[in-house]
Amino acid sequence: MDRRFLTVLGVSLLFALVISSIFYQMTARANPQKKVEQTETKDVVVAARPLGVGVTVKPADIKLAKMPSGAFPKGAFAKPEEVIDRPVTSPILQDEPLLEGRLAARGSGLGLAPIIPVGMRAVSVRVNDVSGVAGFVLPGMRVDVLVTGRPPSGDGVITTTCLQNILVLSAGTAIQADARGQAIQAPTVTLLASLDQAEILTLANAEGRIQLVLRNASDQTMEKTSGAGISELYGARRKASPEPSQPRPRLKPVVNVEAPPPPPPPPPDQIVVIRGTQKSVEVVASPRLGGAGR
Repeated sequence: MDRRFLTVLGVSLLFALVISSIFYQMTARANPQKKVEQTETKDVVVAARPLGVGVTVKPADIKLAKMPSGAFPKGAFAKPEEVIDRPVTSPILQDEPLLEGRLAARGSGLGLAPIIPVGMRAVSVRVNDVSGVAGFVLPGMRVDVLVTGRPPSGDGVITTTCLQNILVLSAGTAIQADARGQAIQAPTVTLLASLDQAEILTLANAEGRIQLVLRNASDQTMEKTSGAGISELYGARRKASPEPSQPRPRLKPVVNVEAPPPPPPPPPDQIVVIRGTQKSVEVVASPRLGGAGR
């Protein structure tokens, strides 16, 4: 092989190595290599199986899982003893972390008691396939309550809306839909109401017939209705409510005023008599005064 060719090849390789070394040093100075920090993990309590509303957490229902410290959910728990014997107030999926907002205080009760807010009441009403909207009333839905009965005024049977936008807590003995999300045929429905609403609902259930009406959960409007009477089913118009009696006008006080003087009597009738060069005026008595005529 030609020595000249080998010399040129060696010089080229040496030059390329020098250039590459310079370029590498410049790049390293511009972008210094960052130190790779080891990611720290933390234990978090998750559900070992799906947990429904009202379930009391037991040791077999939970397990520990590893999670990066930076991704640790707010309100989560790191120790199992912090969640044992606490009722569930919101459904929890399998492998989902247990949060403070989804658990009630320990000892707050079983079943529906933990999910009833302070100041509210759970009221159960008996329904059938019709009044229960054919069994499609499920926990978490919103309903209006209609009552049909005869008012004390005796105007016949009427139907009116007594409560609106009421939350359904449970249907029958179940406080959540079945595993397939289908309707529950339940003879009773438990509603969440305030104390005043609970009184109205109990009275309506005792004195009339209740009908539940489903509504959209996002609809928060409260409508004002006058109710429907039995006569309106046949085209009759409802009688207008009597107008309140108008107060009698107050009479102005009478002020004593002197009577005006009587008008003067009319002047008597006069006749001008001319006799030759003499002129005289004679008075003629009025017939109304009993005098003689002219």
